[in-house]
Amino acid sequence: MIAEYIWPISMLLALVVLLFSGYPVGFVLAGVGIAFALLADVPTVFLSMGVQRIYSGTLTNWLLAAIPLFVFMGLMLEKSGIAERLMKSLAALAGRLPGGYAFAVVVIGVVMAASTGIIGASVVLMGMMSLPAMRAAGYDMRLATGLVAASGTLGILIPPSIMLIILGDQLRVPIGDLFMGAIYPGLILSGLYFAYIVLNAIFRPSHMPAPPQTDGVPVLKAVLSLTRDLVAPMLLILSVLGTIITGVATPTESAAIGAVGATLLAALTGGFSFSAFRHAVFETTKTTAMIAFVMIGATVFSLVFRRLGGDAMVADLFHFQDVSPYVTLALIMALIFVLGFFLDWVEISLVVIPIVAPIVANLDFGMPSSDVILWFAIALAVNLQTSFLTPPFGYALFYLRGVDASIPIGTIYRGVIPFVLIQMAALILVIAVPSLVLSLPHSMR
Repeated sequence: MIAEYIWPISMLLALVVLLFSGYPVGFVLAGVGIAFALLADVPTVFLSMGVQRIYSGTLTNWLLAAIPLFVFMGLMLEKSGIAERLMKSLAALAGRLPGGYAFAVVVIGVVMAASTGIIGASVVLMGMMSLPAMRAAGYDMRLATGLVAASGTLGILIPPSIMLIILGDQLRVPIGDLFMGAIYPGLILSGLYFAYIVLNAIFRPSHMPAPPQTDGVPVLKAVLSLTRDLVAPMLLILSVLGTIITGVATPTESAAIGAVGATLLAALTGGFSFSAFRHAVFETTKTTAMIAFVMIGATVFSLVFRRLGGDAMVADLFHFQDVSPYVTLALIMALIFVLGFFLDWVEISLVVIPIVAPIVANLDFGMPSSDVILWFAIALAVNLQTSFLTPPFGYALFYLRGVDASIPIGTIYRGVIPFVLIQMAALILVIAVPSLVLSLPHSMR
């Protein structure tokens, strides 16, 4: 088998080696694809198919226009100060209780996930706002850093999510179905975080004590302040997700509504300025360009990889006789989990998923193929969320270290371990109970 698939195996090895060189991923993918096309004497005219796919599948794809719009929406919300005020309101209300700051972090993580979906912005903002208060209250910093990092990654799963848009484009699944299918898993994962906090508050209260004194804000005033600060993000969430789920607007149109809404909120709350707008446009352009170059490189790599027999190699690798389809699915999920230690979710989504998705679609899970792919996509999203937390290249870990360089990286690594295990438990639950994913899309249909 190795001799038969020497070219695709060599391509994978070359890709892994060059990814560790620090060279931009998009150029590595495209360069490896073109180099092996020349080495394997692939007809040059064959590469013209890559140009056609790049143009028709990426550069003129109306669905992918939602990505820069959602990124801009998240960045403008970050600059508007809405999340900062919400964090202060929650801290004033919940901070007087044992574990109160921890509960506030998870709530903010859910709200920011549903209104922005920008992982870096969520982790940095929550780290800046909550870590000093947690340290002053005597929190165990492993618990504090792990909670902030994990809560910040909820934006990759809870809609609107850039990952779900890319998965929908790759797997040909309606974005509205993906958004609805991700709601229950996202809420379950958030609930598991809450349960972990409760268990720590009960059995290890010294790890998350109540602060020795409060700021003296009356409870009623804190509740009213929290209610006021929740109105704006909830209206934005309902306007974006509601129009997608009800079919009133396409995901791209809804993203445009969200971008305009976030800008208006920033203006109404006094957070809008030319410098903030320029920063949001600049960061949106950088993020979109990064994703676009990775998509272009992945297209070239995948085209050559399949031409050299890579898809047949993967199919043979996961072809088992008289084995439950859940075993095959578990092996695929294990492979993706391991890849998450070394690759970003974008590379995995664009290179690996299109190859393994047909294998899953042909497995007999006792449900229609369309439901299998939808269920598989959400399970993938839960699995890929761990790539932000797993060392050595978990982005959330480095965002958090950038917020407070005094925290040892070993403390952050140890702090995220329980939350990676919680995410694995959520993944097992999603796979074991497909109705958690399929019930909402089916009911809306």
